[in-house]
Amino acid sequence: MLKIGHLKSGGIISINDEGIMREGTVVSISPEENQALVNNGVQEFWFTPEEMYAIPLDEDQLLKLGFTREDESDGSVKYKKDSFRLVTPKKGDFSNIEMWWREDRRHFSFPLSVHELQNLHLDMTKVHLDKL
Repeated sequence: MLKIGHLKSGGIISINDEGIMREGTVVSISPEENQALVNNGVQEFWFTPEEMYAIPLDEDQLLKLGFTREDESDGSVKYKKDSFRLVTPKKGDFSNIEMWWREDRRHFSFPLSVHELQNLHLDMTKVHLDKL
């Protein structure tokens, strides 16, 4: 379950579409109705928080968002997109993430979801982070 207040237009989430889990993109939010309009690739439909789920951030998701991977000599992994950087302590460990863009550096000692990364990227760079 996701909170409507944590979603923004363009956020990539998972939805329960009549028992079938699908990936979708948030089109718009209706705080008054406590729903989000989500495009699941087939149609746009309004969903409640109980029908929406976060997609855990992992390497596959980062690559779909256009990041490139670079293995570091200390075993950490750096993911790059333009001048935005994200580092994990080792391959597959997304529970401790450091990210930066210019002088803005942030550290998270808990796993992030795809829509949270999109929100952070937008906040830091003022550029939307979309799938390729």
